[in-house]
Amino acid sequence: MSLPSETPASGSAKLDVQEYTFAERTFLLKVAHDSILAALEGREFPPIAPTPHVSEPRGVFTTLYLRDALRGCVGYPLAHVPLYRGVIETARAAGFDDSRFAPMTLHEVREVSVSISVLSFLQPVLPEAVEVGKHGLLISQGSRRGLLLPQVPLARGWDRETFLEQTCRKAGLPLDAWRGTAKIEVFTAEVFGDCDN
Repeated sequence: MSLPSETPASGSAKLDVQEYTFAERTFLLKVAHDSILAALEGREFPPIAPTPHVSEPRGVFTTLYLRDALRGCVGYPLAHVPLYRGVIETARAAGFDDSRFAPMTLHEVREVSVSISVLSFLQPVLPEAVEVGKHGLLISQGSRRGLLLPQVPLARGWDRETFLEQTCRKAGLPLDAWRGTAKIEVFTAEVFGDCDN
């Protein structure tokens, strides 16, 4: 299941988690750009040779910025495809399927910058265990799900309670649903983008 997500403006604080090498990050960013361009040109994505590490299934969100303004963000919170494949799919979806924006144009693709958030596996937690600045949140109840990446509360100056409330809002739940039967899961993210390379 892909989800659009809110992210802060580019240049916001990055989290201090690093699992991927400079070469792997560069590869994944190139894959994201190539995916968008291939879609615009109406062609298949070209064959690539990913390393075993970037072929492991991981949750991932791809965020697009145009002149430092959010231009699209879509991701997979669950690790159900290889990471490189998730980047191909979420980059394309961020460029063309994020309902908040019109589909990207060829003019825009020359200026767009990409940020990738590679997610750890989801862990259920109690509300008091949520750490602002470390955790992203996925709150769900029934068919409703809301996700916010770890960098969002940092950029907006939220405390833990506000972070929980705003994730409930994203899910379309009452703001205090986190105090009741809603399921709270956390994850960490390694965030990197064009401006980091």
